[in-house]
Amino acid sequence: MGKQGTILIVDDNKAILTAVQLLLRNYFDTILVLSNPNSLLQTLDANPVDVILLDMNFKAGINSGNEGLYWLHEIKKNYPRIQVVLFTAYADIELAVKGMKEGANNFIVKPYDNQKLIETLLSAYQQKTNSQEKDGLNHSLKGESGMFWGNSPAMQHLKNLIHKVALTDANVLITGENGTGKEMLAHEIHLLSKRKEGPMVPVDMGAITETLFESELFGYVKGAFTDARTDHAGKFEAANNGTLFLDEIGNLPYHLQAKLLTALQRRSIVRVGSNTAIPVNIRLICATNRNLESMVNKNEFREDLLYRINTIHVEIPSLRERKEDIVPLAEIFIEKYCTIYNKPILELDDTCKRKLEEQPWTGNIRELEHTIEKAVIICDEPVLNSLCFDFPKIQPKEESVRNEKVRTLEEMEYQMIKNALEKNEGNLSLAANQLGISRQTLYNKLKRYGL
Repeated sequence: MGKQGTILIVDDNKAILTAVQLLLRNYFDTILVLSNPNSLLQTLDANPVDVILLDMNFKAGINSGNEGLYWLHEIKKNYPRIQVVLFTAYADIELAVKGMKEGANNFIVKPYDNQKLIETLLSAYQQKTNSQEKDGLNHSLKGESGMFWGNSPAMQHLKNLIHKVALTDANVLITGENGTGKEMLAHEIHLLSKRKEGPMVPVDMGAITETLFESELFGYVKGAFTDARTDHAGKFEAANNGTLFLDEIGNLPYHLQAKLLTALQRRSIVRVGSNTAIPVNIRLICATNRNLESMVNKNEFREDLLYRINTIHVEIPSLRERKEDIVPLAEIFIEKYCTIYNKPILELDDTCKRKLEEQPWTGNIRELEHTIEKAVIICDEPVLNSLCFDFPKIQPKEESVRNEKVRTLEEMEYQMIKNALEKNEGNLSLAANQLGISRQTLYNKLKRYGL
């Protein structure tokens, strides 16, 4: 076999880096090494890596594997297609299983066997290649970077919009229910943009405490507070020349919104403890499952900040609105978890497909993925059937009543939208405001009802 692909080795033991690099030089085209994981994401931004051999413990005095799991999570979140093989000196089965569940391809224990290490890494590379080939065959289902677009009209409209928007530097607000894939869409926009060679820095606004808001986003200088022993760059600086993704923007407290707005307007930040403005060049993408327009009316969200982040508004439809995509999505997750749990690829029987399409999926794609993972673990047959799933039991009579109620609600919604359009003489913005929904949501519903 000739040399192929790119591998990145991340280990704080330089002797191991040298030894593994020499071992693999006849098998991989390009071998990159890192002795410190702190620059891992920047390295991946700059290089098309296929496989990562990732040490589980570094020189922070922690030997629980938590560091490795943290970096595994960051890799899979930002680069889901890269295959990661974990590398550890601690033969802990629980840790191995946990790492596999987090998305690792395989697990190697030190001291390692040379031949086994080579075979494991080549197998990981082959799986990456097979996945890419499958993506090429299923181009109608998947985008080039792993985004599942599906065949539903709502998602095809969204895809066309994203391919136009991504090429600009316009700020984007992504809305949608929990579990619809807002972060994945943000990542897709970044990869399609002119900034794709730069970093994409995600920030969960709901997880940042009020006291750490400024230091996390804007950074701080040495001596700014008790534990500030060195200068520290914030998320804005980390995203310079790239994309800053603020997830759950609706959770940002009102009194902190002015500080965010000031940074966006001035295109510069000031570190905590400093008076020097630092210019930043970012593309901003925000996401939320909340109705920001309604929050503005309740004085819970600043209107000027909403205008700033809402240059382009896109809404991801719920899984209930794209039923034709449920089974293809389920099959993608089946392949993923069969690979993780070393099972042959399972198939769905027709009854199971129908039941999957009938479920409400209030948790959307995230709920579907968890359901499929559980089914793959439980199933001992070559075909996934209803016994492998914990579907709620619905009596035929009750199901009929439920469907009748849904039809009635749809008729009411159709009539309300039609009345709002007539009253506002076809003005979508005014009609959406009257109905208390976003313009994008109204547009999706117009498409759905053929209005």
